[in-house]
Amino acid sequence: MKYQVLERIFNKPSFPRKFERLEIDHNFHILDNSEQVHKFAERPEEVIQGKDIRLSFPEFIGMEDILVSILKGEQELFELPGIKRCSNSNYEIYIDIYIISEQVEFKLANRLLILIEEVTDRLAFEQKIAQKYHEASLLSSTLIAYKNYMEQVIGSMADALLVTSNSGKIKKINTATKKIFGFSEAELIGHSISLIIDDYTLFQNILKKYSLSQQKSSNIEVVCRTKKREKLLIAFSCSVVPNHIGSLEDIVYIGRDITARQRREQRICAQYAITRILSESQSIKEAMPKILQAICQTIGWDLGELWTPNEYITRSIKRDSNNNIVLRCVEIWSSRVVSVREFKAITWQTTYKAGVGLPGRIWARSSPLWLKDIADDDSQRSQSASTAGLHAAFGFPILDDREILGVMVFFNQEVQQKDIDLLQMMVSIGNQIGHFIKCKQTEAALVESEERYRDLFENVNDLIQSVNAYGRFLYVNKAWQKTLGYSEAEIANMNLFDIIHPDFHQRSRQKFYSVMSGEKLAQVQTAFMTKNGQTIYLEGNINCKFVEGKPVAIRGIFRNITQRILAQEALYNQKEQTERLLSNISPVDISIPSQETTEISKDFAYVTVLFADIIGLSEIAASMSAMQLVSLLNPIFSAFDRLSERYSLQKIQTINDAYIVMAGLPIPRTDHAQAIAHMALDMQTAIALFNSEHQQNFQIRIGIHSGPLIVSMMHIQKFNYNRWGETVNLASYMELQGIPGQIQVSQTAYESLYNDFFLEKRGEIEVPGKGNMMTYLLKARK
Repeated sequence: MKYQVLERIFNKPSFPRKFERLEIDHNFHILDNSEQVHKFAERPEEVIQGKDIRLSFPEFIGMEDILVSILKGEQELFELPGIKRCSNSNYEIYIDIYIISEQVEFKLANRLLILIEEVTDRLAFEQKIAQKYHEASLLSSTLIAYKNYMEQVIGSMADALLVTSNSGKIKKINTATKKIFGFSEAELIGHSISLIIDDYTLFQNILKKYSLSQQKSSNIEVVCRTKKREKLLIAFSCSVVPNHIGSLEDIVYIGRDITARQRREQRICAQYAITRILSESQSIKEAMPKILQAICQTIGWDLGELWTPNEYITRSIKRDSNNNIVLRCVEIWSSRVVSVREFKAITWQTTYKAGVGLPGRIWARSSPLWLKDIADDDSQRSQSASTAGLHAAFGFPILDDREILGVMVFFNQEVQQKDIDLLQMMVSIGNQIGHFIKCKQTEAALVESEERYRDLFENVNDLIQSVNAYGRFLYVNKAWQKTLGYSEAEIANMNLFDIIHPDFHQRSRQKFYSVMSGEKLAQVQTAFMTKNGQTIYLEGNINCKFVEGKPVAIRGIFRNITQRILAQEALYNQKEQTERLLSNISPVDISIPSQETTEISKDFAYVTVLFADIIGLSEIAASMSAMQLVSLLNPIFSAFDRLSERYSLQKIQTINDAYIVMAGLPIPRTDHAQAIAHMALDMQTAIALFNSEHQQNFQIRIGIHSGPLIVSMMHIQKFNYNRWGETVNLASYMELQGIPGQIQVSQTAYESLYNDFFLEKRGEIEVPGKGNMMTYLLKARK
């Protein structure tokens, strides 16, 4: 094949001919060349082996595809005739270049053989014509490729692209335009762009303004219409380009659909506006008109209404199927762009029963509702709504903890499809408004109640206080202020637990939560810190005021018993000194009984003590309100109390999230360890059930120890485990150094349990003052 090609070259009429030779590889690098070939190069200094041939012969630039085709054997020969060169003496010469492939058998790759012949005389004229033709062909190919490329770019754009004449007649559109507006190409081409732009005259004026100021017209937000006449907000960027006809001009529109973005922004603004109004409003009546106006203005609707089952929202209405409620409109707000005087007049006179009309249907189902066109649904007001130009409508209930308080309804001049995201946001706003209403109702009830007692409280010598569910002071009387020394300004910024003495802090907090959960407490003792740092001991009663089943105020009436406590302490110290004196002068053990209570010691041979701690509750409690914490703890500790009663055990104390129970006291029993073990396993089951029902992930850590206990009868009655010694302390260490989710028992408890229960050796733990102790894990009953 190679020789046939060479024969074609050399057998031309001008033979014998002289050729200069170049050999290049597949990367177009020079492998070999004849001695005189540099004479025909554009840059003779670049004719060096290893260099790219395009550096010395720029004619090959743009011919890479042809060279590769010859290398692959797809083309036998390529001729490049009439190449012009200028020597240093400005002498013009012409050359023909022939390119063929050369197969080297001992190498893997082909090489190109380039033969160069000087044909200055013969081809001077032909070369000029050929070069011009070649340049024109390359330019034409480039233009065609660029045109195809631009067509692909335009077709794949996500933004709408329209080209119109200067008068607005559509000449070209892309695929995105058809998709966004719902028109076919035939329905748009040749028609005015006003078909999709709502106010095209206004849009033209904006374009002229930009044109006169020589500014780039970009991000012009325009209301447009789809084929179904639905509204879209499009941000257009426009450019004016010369028309190929001459003096006329085309306008290129690139539009991005920002409807969804606008709606998101509107909803964020609505939520922010509602939150601000609720935080700043002092009453329900002040807030409601502002809320209707804020929702309409932020989401772009025209009219809003508030419907309630009474004159105004001053009390809650329990949901009851037998309750024949009648809804009335109590607030209306409308924008100035609609004329709704007649519609408002009819609305003020209209009432709805539950399940009737848009407000009644929302009330009956306690969920939002959307109407594409109210004329198709609401017979009582459909005609007046149509006259006022109102069509789309939606509404949502105002709820607080499943208790419905009212209904809000909104109208729009447009027919609009159901917007699920908007309805979901409005449900959240309805709950927010409902919570605000309940809070204001509660505050009003509390103020009314407090005012009735304030005059009485101000003139007594007892210390009287009232705090809310978070411990913030609502009221203190003059005796309280005088005794503790705090000013009204200081009290306003204080919390109850800021002034409780540290020794009473934990005990007082537990009683605070207990009374909020509805538990009734008898005489309570506590201690407050005065402003100057003195400790005042108090004794009295506390109770909780509930409104609609929710705690709103914890009231306390206390008597100052500081002098009595100090006198008792002095008497106790004197008694101890007398006993020490008697023991020094008499070998007989003499004790002097107390005037109030005789302490009779009793030796309980063996008892078993259980300590339990709920892991993770402390961290969660830090982010909860007091009421939420009480609601969370009550089901857990109530279940533990029932287990304690089932196994006839003695509950000793509940401290925050810790639970302490004892077997063998005050009535001795031989199965004290077994009873405690049964309860511990049931406590694990109770926690698992609680987690399943309340979607929590709590774990309980339990410690058990059996041992001797010596305690006075007075201490039994008071159940002060801190004075009961080593057995209780070791049970506490079993729990503190235990494993979350496990029951750790001591060696002595293990010896009483291993016959009836499965236990697993854990290993030794270090107990302060006792060294290392062997422990076991209680797994299950046998």
